[in-house]
Amino acid sequence: MENLLHTVVLMLEGTQVTLEIFFITLLLALPIGLLASLARLSRFRPLSLLMEFYIWLMRGTPLMLQLLFVYFALPMIGVMLPDIAAALLAFTLNYAAYFAEIFRAGIQSIPKGQYEAAKTLGMTYPTTMRRIILPQVIRIVLPPVSNETINLVKDTSLIYILAMNDLLRVARTIVQREFDMTPFVVAAVFYLAMTFILTWLFKKLEAHYGKYET
Repeated sequence: MENLLHTVVLMLEGTQVTLEIFFITLLLALPIGLLASLARLSRFRPLSLLMEFYIWLMRGTPLMLQLLFVYFALPMIGVMLPDIAAALLAFTLNYAAYFAEIFRAGIQSIPKGQYEAAKTLGMTYPTTMRRIILPQVIRIVLPPVSNETINLVKDTSLIYILAMNDLLRVARTIVQREFDMTPFVVAAVFYLAMTFILTWLFKKLEAHYGKYET
């Protein structure tokens, strides 16, 4: 029992790194993804094409490759980043691209008549987006955003390749040192707990935003 408690304490320290990557990535990627989706839908063709290329690049290459590129390639051109900053840059750029496509699909699913009605009432485009379009978009995109958010929890384990002491790396270190598979089981429980909480939270959000259903 004492060994198990010691293992849990050590793994809680690794969980702090995992949660830090998760929350900061989510905090940055969601608004960047929304802005990227609006830019992707822009009538200014160069901006739209730039966003289309960015989204294609981020979604078309593995996140692990992007992590390795940021961590190893950027220093070759003089851009030195701390380990956690490099991980956050790669994660944010990757997930912002996925969120951008989710938001774009949500925005395009809103009937154009609602834009025209808002314009008739004298609403500006920003006001229309904030008061009419986005509340409906949020309801529409919550399920795919929920899936991507849960994927983010699991993808944080990829920072293992950067030698950062996240949950998975701490678990493997203990396993190699003590020849005991228990830390892997504890890690699985931690990941399952995090995904359970997120699933519950998104169900609550879906119920809340269900009032915007037309």
